[in-house]
Amino acid sequence: MKAFTFYDQNKQPQIGIEYEGKTINFSIVWQYFKQLKNILQAPDLFFLQIVVEMEYFSTATLQEIIKTVQGVRPLQDLELPEKIQYDVPISRPQEIICLGRNYKKHAEEFDSTVPQQPMFFSKLSSSLLPHRGVIKIPSDVGRVDHEIELAVVIGEVASKVAAKDAYDYIAGYTIANDITARDMQKTDIKDGKPWTLSKGFDTFCPMGPYLVPADSVQDPHNLELELLVNGEVRQKSNTRYMVFKIPELVAYISKYVTLQPGDIICTGTPEGVSPIKPGDEIVATIEGLGTLKNTVAV
Repeated sequence: MKAFTFYDQNKQPQIGIEYEGKTINFSIVWQYFKQLKNILQAPDLFFLQIVVEMEYFSTATLQEIIKTVQGVRPLQDLELPEKIQYDVPISRPQEIICLGRNYKKHAEEFDSTVPQQPMFFSKLSSSLLPHRGVIKIPSDVGRVDHEIELAVVIGEVASKVAAKDAYDYIAGYTIANDITARDMQKTDIKDGKPWTLSKGFDTFCPMGPYLVPADSVQDPHNLELELLVNGEVRQKSNTRYMVFKIPELVAYISKYVTLQPGDIICTGTPEGVSPIKPGDEIVATIEGLGTLKNTVAV
C-alpha cells in the first residue's frame, strides 16, 4: 500500500491510496467511514500529515477503513485518473534532519572520513518539492549535485527513545533527493560555516511521491536505491550499507531533540553523486517505495 497527497480538479488537496491495484481518493472514503461509524466530530483528512498526527497511518488501519466502506458501496467512482498533480507527502514537518556521510563510499568519494557519531544538518521545509516538480538552480552558485536518500517519517512524539523501541515511532518511509549546492558547501566547510544555505534553497528537497506505511516495509535496511540522470545510472546501492542504522539515528536524535509526528529524517546518500544542470531529468527509485521524478531549470 502506498499513500500520497494530490490536488483535485478544483485545486483542493486530497489523499490518494494505491490499494489492490487501484488508485482511489481516500479523502472521500474517509467521509463515508465517518458516517458509517458515527464519528463525524473527527477532522476531515486532506493531508497525510493529519493522518500521521492522528496515528492512523498504518497499513492495517488504512485497510480497515477502506474495507469498511467497500462493504457497503463500490469504490469504482472514487478511482483517480492517471494524470495526478502530486504534492509532497508530508508538507509541514517541524524538522527535516539529514545525515551526513552515512555511506562509507560516499564519504570516500569526497576524501572524507566516516564520523564516529551520527553527523546531522537540517534542510528547510521551504525546500520541499513534489514529484514532477522543477528543481530551480540559481545561476550564480556553481556546481549542484543530486543525492538520493531513504527518508523516515516520524509517527509519534519521540523523546529519549531507546534504539530497540525506535520502530514504534516511525510512521513510514519515502524517497528524498538532497539537492546540494556543492561549491557553496565546500566553501562553507572551508570557512567553518554551517551547511544550511547550500542545502536549503527553494526546491532543493524533492520528496515523494508516496509515503509507504512502516508496516508495509519488511526491512528498511535492505532496499535497492537507484538514481538516473537523463537515463544514465549515477547512483546505485542498497540501504544495507548505511553506517548508522535507523534505530541508532532515532535514538541519537531523540536524546537531544524531541521529534514530532511528521518530522523527517533523511538517512544519507550512497556514492555516485554528480552535477546536475538545467534541462536534466532526475529519476530516483527506492525498492518498494516508488519513483520520484523531477526536472531541472534555472
